[in-house]
Amino acid sequence: MSRVVVTGVGAISPLGHDWGTVAARLRAGESAVQVMPEWREFAGLNTAVGAPAMAFDLPPDRYSRKQTRSMGRVALMATRASELALMDAGLLGDPVVTSGALGIAYGSSTGSPNATADFATMLLRKSTEGITANSYLKMMAHTAAVNIGVFFGVTGRIVTTSSACTSGSQGIGYAFEMIRAGKQQVMLAGGAEELDVTEAAVFDTLFATTVKYNEQPRQTPRPFDIDRDGLVLGEGACTLVLEELSCALQRGARIYAEVLGYGTNSDGAHVTQPGTETMATAMRLAMADAAIAPERIGYVNAHGTSTPQGDIAESHATALVLGSQTPISSLKSYMGHTMGACGALEAWISIEMMRADWFAPTLNLHRVDPRCAKLDYIMDEGRRLQTDIVMSNNFAFGGINTSLIFRRWME
Repeated sequence: MSRVVVTGVGAISPLGHDWGTVAARLRAGESAVQVMPEWREFAGLNTAVGAPAMAFDLPPDRYSRKQTRSMGRVALMATRASELALMDAGLLGDPVVTSGALGIAYGSSTGSPNATADFATMLLRKSTEGITANSYLKMMAHTAAVNIGVFFGVTGRIVTTSSACTSGSQGIGYAFEMIRAGKQQVMLAGGAEELDVTEAAVFDTLFATTVKYNEQPRQTPRPFDIDRDGLVLGEGACTLVLEELSCALQRGARIYAEVLGYGTNSDGAHVTQPGTETMATAMRLAMADAAIAPERIGYVNAHGTSTPQGDIAESHATALVLGSQTPISSLKSYMGHTMGACGALEAWISIEMMRADWFAPTLNLHRVDPRCAKLDYIMDEGRRLQTDIVMSNNFAFGGINTSLIFRRWME
């Protein structure tokens, strides 16, 4: 089977869009969570904090009205992140992009909510006023993957992942499997999500959002902390360029890391209640795929949503597989839960932290909930740590579990 490496990254996130900016904010312990005053207009909505992406540019020469008319915000972020990733990999404009040798594995929880609202208005008013030829293209769950493909003229395979919090990690995992099996030479892989009050309402009705810290946004989320009370929604997009190793070496590409293993499964028991045993199985599947023993894992990027039951289940699953000595932290404490984007953003940042030999602590984690497993939680300050292998885990509503393993690239 072919070996697979990461040769490019493009990102849009609440913390910034390049590693230098993101790293500075992580080292400063700076949260991107803020009050969302416009959400207070909605009666019955309890949460009032979110983590919007930082402003990003769309060069007008490439993002004209004609080129973007089928894109809502989620597709725009995904497409721009993919353009940045192709530029980073030295493949923007390369013949491989349109040759059929490059494919896409990309997802989001949903399309753009504004477009969905247009159809809801139609049902309420019994009128198609406001519906256009592009309304569905913005609303559809595979809007990100399809718009990326059209924008760049991709003629290879497109795998669309719409699995809530595992959309981005499944995108990377399926891209990895595609290249390893020899079906594609290069893949654009990742996920995106736009921040919208409708998604906040979804989690609010499930009693999964933070409400105690509406006036103290930087104090939440609090993964694994005894005073946590729920998640904070964020937004963003992240695209990794995955490439078959020999092709990357032949063209002299810069290599960020090697994708070593991927595991995914489902709980098969409950839509919203996480399953410790099946979470653990996903991690074991990834390690079996990578052919490594648990002690080789030097750091775990936790899904760490800050929900009461989710953190407990995940921590015990991690302990079952890796014991209590592996350092672990949650990046959602800085940028909220970016949903479809989180698997890709967190994989990228985990790779960069491995390359920097420094790993960020979990913000707002001061007292570990005694119901959580005993783990080596990175708290209070970052940790200097040299490891060649990191694991990044994500667990979605619907019982979908993913685990990705990356290895430091050494020529």
